[in-house]
Amino acid sequence: MSASFMHTCVRVLDVDASVRFYEALGFERRGQLNFDAAYNVYMGLPGGGDTLELTVNVGRAEPYDLGDGYNHIAITHPDLDALLGTLASLEAGPEKPPFRPGDRADLPRIVFVTDPDGYRIEVIEGDTFVTPQDGPHPSSA
Repeated sequence: MSASFMHTCVRVLDVDASVRFYEALGFERRGQLNFDAAYNVYMGLPGGGDTLELTVNVGRAEPYDLGDGYNHIAITHPDLDALLGTLASLEAGPEKPPFRPGDRADLPRIVFVTDPDGYRIEVIEGDTFVTPQDGPHPSSA
């Protein structure tokens, strides 16, 4: 038996706004699990598992402190320009226009967007992405 990745959990205040945002990214709502003081909404990308858990703590009114350790999750999307148009209708714009990391022509365009609770999402243009394998960073030499 081998280990496998199940899901990432983020705590949200307005589950409807969060579901709309993640549906715009291509996620599908899959199910819900209820507890006494909280509930989880599970979402996944077509053809994949339930990889995103939105946790709602009933009665919470203040935004969550995201800290400085979290940075982003990453997904692929076949058309960044169309996606940004859809997100604009949800009043969710990009941090900056799509770009190629390090201005490298061998890498696809990416863009960072923020969900309704402030979580960053990196969207990589295309259907798949293989992480580049550069050598050691000069600072580690």
